[in-house]
Amino acid sequence: MLSTSTAKRLRMGVVGCADIAWRRTLPAMTSHSTIDVTMIASRNLQRATEFTDKFGGRPVEGYEHLTDSDEVDAVYIPLPLQLHAEWIERCLDNGKHVLVEKPMTHSLSETARLLDLAKERGLILMENYMFLYHSQHGEVRKLLTDGTIGELRGFSSVFTIPPKPEGDIRYQQGVGGGAFLDFGGYPVRAALHFLSDDLDVVGAVFRRSVGLGIVTSGQILLSTSQGVGAQLTFGMEHSYRNTYSLSGSLGRMSLDRVFTPPDTHRPTLSLEWQDRREQITLAADRQFANVVDSFVTATVKEDLAPPHNDGTLRQAELIERIQEVARYVTV
Repeated sequence: MLSTSTAKRLRMGVVGCADIAWRRTLPAMTSHSTIDVTMIASRNLQRATEFTDKFGGRPVEGYEHLTDSDEVDAVYIPLPLQLHAEWIERCLDNGKHVLVEKPMTHSLSETARLLDLAKERGLILMENYMFLYHSQHGEVRKLLTDGTIGELRGFSSVFTIPPKPEGDIRYQQGVGGGAFLDFGGYPVRAALHFLSDDLDVVGAVFRRSVGLGIVTSGQILLSTSQGVGAQLTFGMEHSYRNTYSLSGSLGRMSLDRVFTPPDTHRPTLSLEWQDRREQITLAADRQFANVVDSFVTATVKEDLAPPHNDGTLRQAELIERIQEVARYVTV
């Protein structure tokens, strides 16, 4: 449920006119009862104007005009990965809360530094792994806790997409960073969500394009200290798929559309035991609206951190260890 009781309004600015902002995040922001979108910045004024014509606010050319403005309390950053750290820091230095698209930065050290800076400034810095805010995952955890499939023995998750058009940002090594940093982190974060924090990297194989110099796909094997394994697959040279399954001592449950469900989608949870199968239809949910509401709540209640922020640093550390261990195969 979206909060309707917050009296204080949040003046929101957007740095960068990305597709995700247009399709999902800005619609959620403009429908929130507490947010006023006051400014949208782009390197191109015409592009910023296209966004403000639809979502409101004042268009500005150049990100610094927004980050330095007194008209903005908080900033949403959907910029390419390699620009995150610079503009997060500038926002924090100017006393602004920040919601940034995942991953927060390209390295553990930068993520840790910026989280410390936000804490020092008394500001909220939140990474937008939006799927964590969908209620379907809470239903799965409840069934797991209730022993529906027995003791957990294994976890698997896949997030793959077809090839993107030539020139897509994901193919640009110094900007998008390839498939792993862009969306390969989703299965990793899902593993952290359902397994313990002591995940170790057993191994990984990454396919790297010889012409582009970026990772296009890969497979990862993780393990808890109790021997519960996680098999993760990502890539952008496949058919579209995003799913996870949990195997237990008594049965198995699986869920599709786990990372990118539309607001109207009612997830179907499949359960299997030795002698029977069952399907449970779960409620639709608005994960982007829930992210926005959690961010607003955290900013107006200054002692309240967003519910999943404690996983940001663990995610960054695990991502870095996977990259260090991975065997890179050039194709």
